[in-house]
Amino acid sequence: MSETQSRPAALSRCFLPNWLMQRRAWGISVQLYELRSARNWGIGDFHDLAEFAQLAGEAGAEFVGLNPLHALFMAEPYRRSPFSPSNRRFLNPLYIAVDHVEGFEPAMADEAKLERLRAVDLVDYPGVAEAKLNALKKIWQKRKPKVAAPDPQLRLHALFEALSLDMVAKGHGAGWLSWPEEFHDPNSAAVKKFATAHEDEIAFHVWLQQLAREQLERAGEAAKAAGMRIGLYLDFAVGEAPDGSATWGDRELSVRGVSVGAPPDVFTAAGQDWGLAPLAPDALAANGFAPYRELMSAAARNAGALRIDHAMSLRQLFWIPVGRPAAEGAYVQYPLEGTIVALAELSNAQEMVVIGEDLGHVPEGFRDTMAAAHILSYRILYFEKRGQRFIAPKDWPLLALACLSTHDLPTLKGWWAGDDIALRAEYGLISQAAATLQRRERRTERRNLLEAFARAGLLSRRDMRVLLARRTLDDAAYARLAVAAHRYIARTPGRLTAMRLADAVGEFHPTNLPGTSDEYPNWQRKLDVPLEQIRGSALFGQLTAALRRERPA
Repeated sequence: MSETQSRPAALSRCFLPNWLMQRRAWGISVQLYELRSARNWGIGDFHDLAEFAQLAGEAGAEFVGLNPLHALFMAEPYRRSPFSPSNRRFLNPLYIAVDHVEGFEPAMADEAKLERLRAVDLVDYPGVAEAKLNALKKIWQKRKPKVAAPDPQLRLHALFEALSLDMVAKGHGAGWLSWPEEFHDPNSAAVKKFATAHEDEIAFHVWLQQLAREQLERAGEAAKAAGMRIGLYLDFAVGEAPDGSATWGDRELSVRGVSVGAPPDVFTAAGQDWGLAPLAPDALAANGFAPYRELMSAAARNAGALRIDHAMSLRQLFWIPVGRPAAEGAYVQYPLEGTIVALAELSNAQEMVVIGEDLGHVPEGFRDTMAAAHILSYRILYFEKRGQRFIAPKDWPLLALACLSTHDLPTLKGWWAGDDIALRAEYGLISQAAATLQRRERRTERRNLLEAFARAGLLSRRDMRVLLARRTLDDAAYARLAVAAHRYIARTPGRLTAMRLADAVGEFHPTNLPGTSDEYPNWQRKLDVPLEQIRGSALFGQLTAALRRERPA
């Protein structure tokens, strides 16, 4: 039976609250680590999230969208991509607000070091990890807090963390593929011997996960207390690192020897290798999709909405043999109906809205499948065009989230200036000839975008002339552009609109530059405007007022 034939009878629908079908809502997306505050330890944390959720809720937002909060590698904190996690079931302890942990005393921290960590414009992940782990260990050793008995998966993850730190101290890597062979199997005699000798260290890492979960729950409660009806909008990465806790603890659920990526296309001639281990389709479907249900349930805790990164993974993933170019990869099919049914059941049980990131190569009919399952499509202004003409707001889909851009795209200010083109040329991702062509195309795009705003009655011809005369915008000109852009996407019938906090405070530089790793400071850049000043920011006030006007409560 074809996907189209089976869809109406077999696919369940994800949760969409009645109020959201009757009126449209908006929220603000933020990369948690980018929040700068006077009290945090050099990285945005769960207490910052609670504070931001409060001010966003007061401004009328119904949700706060976040980057993936998955557990990374504590022993190698420079492995900082939230989309290359060690384990999606668990949280990144670097987001723990240490000064809000019971038993913390100021003397447990080096305040001079914390000031340095706060002052720098890029998150110093090794420095943050060292400061937080040192203080948390002092609390642990002094209080010996009671730790609830962990479930088997949490204990395995905590054992991995303890073993990973020990291996790095002995000159190995944090990932299990670099460890001596006898430690590759979590059930081996060597691992059992280590666990017996390090029970206190394992319990410490269980405690860190419980702390992180408690603080995230409090942030979610703060969002709801501020009037948000959706609250926290979490992000679920498409895969996990091949050498992380998840693949070490459960060999049956992932596939070795291949990596997830994307085939060559007009944007990336060589294709993309994301360095992630794919889930095994047969293992996912075992026991009535129990492994998939357990994974999604753990990852979605505390979520009022969940974004599925690379939603096409519900149907297919592009597998690339390890060590081979992406052009030698191939698509592998996944059990679409079963995964959507399981996802819909979780969504309804938790009353959680589901958004599918359906960018890039989208198989024919897949967006129809998403709509039938009430999974909101993820639509970006820059890409919503017919030919060179931007699509009018009224013609956008109903079951969608509308936004200007994502973490992988330039900020509005950077896009206007062509900074993304300059960066791709600077880092060798495109040739100078291609950059020249793209700059010419961007000039046309800028004019066409302003024409779309003018047709919608959001921009005067005079303002168009002023904006088109400038590639670098002053504060007043940027505010006119940003207000028009956000009112435009807010006018679409899509159930949700997300404003990127980076755009709401006028950031120029991108969060992430796809195609680079250490060459560009991906996942490190902090916002220029500290959390304490956002509420009083004139630009933030103008943009939230514009969204309230277009999408009143």
